[in-house]
Amino acid sequence: MMTFNENFLWGGAIAANQAEGWYDEAGRGLSVMDVVPMSAERKPVKRGTVSYKKISNDNYFPARFGVDFYTNYDADIRLLAEMGIKCFRTSISWTRIFPKGIEDSPNEQGLLYYKKMFTLCKQLGIEPLVTLSHFDVPLYLVEKYGAWRNRKMINFYTKYAETVFKELKGLVKYWITFNEINVILHNSFSGGGLVLEGEKHPDQIRFQAAHHQLVASALSTKLAHEIDAENQIGCMLAAGDYYPFSCNPKDVFAALDKNRESYFFIDVQCKGVYPFYAKRLFEEKQIVLEVMPDDYETLKKYTADFLSLSYYTSRTISHNLKKTNEANVMVSVENPYLESSEWGWQIDPLGFRITLNTLYERYGKPLFVVENGLGARDKLENGTVEDDYRISYFKKHIEALLEAQKDGVELIGYTTWGCIDLVAASTGEMEKRYGFIYVDRNNFGEGSNKRFKKKSFYWYQKVIASNGKIL
Repeated sequence: MMTFNENFLWGGAIAANQAEGWYDEAGRGLSVMDVVPMSAERKPVKRGTVSYKKISNDNYFPARFGVDFYTNYDADIRLLAEMGIKCFRTSISWTRIFPKGIEDSPNEQGLLYYKKMFTLCKQLGIEPLVTLSHFDVPLYLVEKYGAWRNRKMINFYTKYAETVFKELKGLVKYWITFNEINVILHNSFSGGGLVLEGEKHPDQIRFQAAHHQLVASALSTKLAHEIDAENQIGCMLAAGDYYPFSCNPKDVFAALDKNRESYFFIDVQCKGVYPFYAKRLFEEKQIVLEVMPDDYETLKKYTADFLSLSYYTSRTISHNLKKTNEANVMVSVENPYLESSEWGWQIDPLGFRITLNTLYERYGKPLFVVENGLGARDKLENGTVEDDYRISYFKKHIEALLEAQKDGVELIGYTTWGCIDLVAASTGEMEKRYGFIYVDRNNFGEGSNKRFKKKSFYWYQKVIASNGKIL
């Protein structure tokens, strides 16, 4: 019976902006998610269609508080080690290293914090997987330079990247340059610090900003390999294939077109060139990129070592049906063949296998699944949560993962999303829980903040110990 290879990295994932909290501690500066409220304005602020400056300070801003991982990381990582994880994905808060993003020297307190965290991981036999920018742009760079619309961001970002590559050499070898890079087209403020309110040509700004991110990603890949030959640098996609709603050729083409929208960025990062369909796309959207002479050579020379992805659901599109739901940013027609979570995200394990095959066939790069999970309302009783629904979700998705490997897909590892309960990126809620570890906080940060092992904690412990044989 085929199983996962001996070096397969079972793990869990969080993000600094959703877990750390302590946004004003030890010299940290404000970042974009610190000004995104948990209110009706959350989505338009993340999209950039409403300026964060219009949001009252009376709102609750969940990213500022997270789940106190900043002060609780030692105990939390030890819990993960008890569960047996081999890989811990998190992000570095850019503004803990460069509070404004423009400083000549890094913030030593921020560097020390991450050095201690990743040293602990290594001592416990856990491989860190670190995202450089996980919905994280220093707010100062938004206000002073317009964030990623400005080419100066490339130098700010690569200086930050070079700093942490050097400072964390020997502690971290797996890196991701940008979390879900395709999200900049949808949540332009959280993905790229873009405020688009009142802009007459937002697509021009989005794609110009994306070009700057792509060049910065390539240059950072170059730096990482020069600083440490052991470094492996990945790009990341918010993945999930679009299905045509019917066999109507218009639906089939609509699915092709929507899939290309996401592949666009990974085509550049993995193949090193803008895809053939970019020319028509830019012409029809009247986009004219400002490109420096060396940009295309840079993109060609410094491609990603692996492709990482988040997968929560597949999507469906029709040329004429309007009834939609929004799952992980992308708009989708409801698929009648699938069940849905409490938040309307459709559950499709076979779609996971399909997506993995699609990506591996398209790029031929090793795949690293760095987010997969189920957001649900958990009920804490007698110090635990009977979350059989989460176990069922993961069981089916890990089975699909193994089937993809049998298909020939090369896999590095699998880190479940929100291994510890954290603030949900989509809604800002704590009630939308993903973890194997329950954190006693409500939507407004109230609670004991104590950690409790859910039933799924012990289940995943057995999965890892058996290398996926016991599900």
